Amino acid sequence: MAHRIDGRKLGRATDHRLALFRNLVTDLLRYEKIITTEAKAREVRGLAERVITLGKRGDLPARRRAMGFVYDKKVVEKVFGELGPRYASRPGGYSRMIKLGPRQGDGARMAQLELIVGEA
Repeated sequence: MAHRIDGRKLGRATDHRLALFRNLVTDLLRYEKIITTEAKAREVRGLAERVITLGKRGDLPARRRAMGFVYDKKVVEKVFGELGPRYASRPGGYSRMIKLGPRQGDGARMAQLELIVGEA
C-alpha cells in the first residue's frame, strides 16, 4: 500500500531531483513563466509558492531560508522586493498551470506554469 507517500520521484536520484526542483523554482521566479512537463510543474508549484510566502514575510530569517533554496541572489531580491509586495493581500495561489499538448518527441504531457499578475 502506498499510504502517506507524497511527491513524485521522476526517475531521478534524490539529490538530482532536488536540484531540478531548485532550478525550476529559480527559473519560474526569474522569468515568471516556464514550460515543463505536467508532473514537474505540479511538484514545483508548491515549492515556488512557499518561497513567495517567505517574500511576503520579508524578515531576515525568511530571506535566509529563501537564499538557501533559490540559486540566484538576484532572484531572491526580486522575490522580496517585487513579488512579495505584489502578493501581499493575496492569501495564496500565486501561480497557475495551463496544460499544453503533448511534446512532439516523446508525447510527454506539457504544461505552462506562470505567476498570476496582480493582486486578488
